[in-house]
Amino acid sequence: MKKGKKEVSIETYNIPAVRKRVNVRRFAVTYLIVMSGFFFLIGFKPLQDIIDINGIYTKGIILLTIKILNLIHIPATYHGSIINLPSIALDVKFGCNGLEAVMIYSVAVIVFPSALRTKMIGIIAGFLIIQLVNVARIALLAYAGVHYKNLFDIFHIYVAQGLMIAVALGIYLLYLNYAGRHAEKTA
Repeated sequence: MKKGKKEVSIETYNIPAVRKRVNVRRFAVTYLIVMSGFFFLIGFKPLQDIIDINGIYTKGIILLTIKILNLIHIPATYHGSIINLPSIALDVKFGCNGLEAVMIYSVAVIVFPSALRTKMIGIIAGFLIIQLVNVARIALLAYAGVHYKNLFDIFHIYVAQGLMIAVALGIYLLYLNYAGRHAEKTA
């Protein structure tokens, strides 16, 4: 360590057997680089012409949401990224489809120092939980749009968006706990 410069780090695990430290600066820089790569893959037009990851992802979320809406007796169809309901149409775009939340979470798991198996379990579990919550969120938005149109904007802007951020953060904190326990067992 150079004289006069303090290393910025946090103790990741409060487990005596591990004593693993994470350099916050390295984590942040690596996170930004990897996240930029993911956004490049999603948004690079020549790549989108070959495989539209966001479009495929969105269609899957829409189809699953429509099945749930039909189960709760709300007739729904879709055209492109738009879910058509009896009295409202929802346009499921990037940010609404849950892909952004999954990317933010997954990149944090990828750049956090832990075993590959631990990362894979964390990414798969986080993906499933985030998408279950997201599909339920879209279905609830549809329900609100059909039955409580006057509250739809409030629910959409203030509740539904914040919910996805809170879920992604909460799952990441659970992952950190899981990674710490797993590191303790292997130490």
